[in-house]
Amino acid sequence: MQRKAYVPGVAALLAALLAGCTGSSGGGDTAQDAKPGEAGTTTAAAQPGRYRTLPEPCGAVANDALDSLLPGIEQITDKDQREQAYAGESTLTYNTDRKVGCRWKVESTDATDHLLVDFERVVSYDNAVSDDTEAQELFATKVVAADLPEPVVSTSPAAPPSPTPTESESASGAATTASPSATTPTDAASASLSPEADAESAAALQPRLLDGLGDEAFVDDELSTSGSTAQQRTVTVAFRTSNVIVTIEYVEQPTTLGTVPDSKEMQDRAQKLAAQLVDAFG
Repeated sequence: MQRKAYVPGVAALLAALLAGCTGSSGGGDTAQDAKPGEAGTTTAAAQPGRYRTLPEPCGAVANDALDSLLPGIEQITDKDQREQAYAGESTLTYNTDRKVGCRWKVESTDATDHLLVDFERVVSYDNAVSDDTEAQELFATKVVAADLPEPVVSTSPAAPPSPTPTESESASGAATTASPSATTPTDAASASLSPEADAESAAALQPRLLDGLGDEAFVDDELSTSGSTAQQRTVTVAFRTSNVIVTIEYVEQPTTLGTVPDSKEMQDRAQKLAAQLVDAFG
């Protein structure tokens, strides 16, 4: 089913930014950061971004985080191969001051897991546009490209209040004596697996904007199939902190047909790593 795009405020923000940001550059790998001066003008230059450098990406993810995201890494018996798996592999880049990344791939008996961490430092070359504004514009385009679905609002009716026992019922004890089968664990478990609960759980895991992660963030979650192979899930978490955009791509493909990677588990792992990276940027 095709997603219905939902980007509240983002499209309007992007339009406003584009209208006011003429001549700016989004993510090119230009080595010079200084904003060019304009002859004959006294307009104050826009503020530079908070970050002037990027961390080394392969060293930015701690081993305990890799243990969680790539469960098969601890199953590698050869010491050299295990160290190489932890070290990761740098992605190709032409300007390490502007864009760097690292990827990991680990195969296990249960699944093959991939992890990609990408850092991009955005610099504006328009004297009137700050680095943060340029990064905000670029992040808005990423949100639009993610095509987030419209949030599902629960419309399930509230549970009716418990009936008040009549005087005769209270006197006879009929209302105060619970039926043994009314509160059994089986009934409680069945209630927790009701269609309404399943719908709310699915809605909570849909691709969406995230709060409390950097200046702005979102999570995307896609489940795909490729011919006769097992279903592959890709969870993407992206966030912006000042003039740096961080993207985490976490992919898992089980080795057994019919096995579906757990959405909540993968989203939780990816968001936990994102929170750690936000703290690392300080």
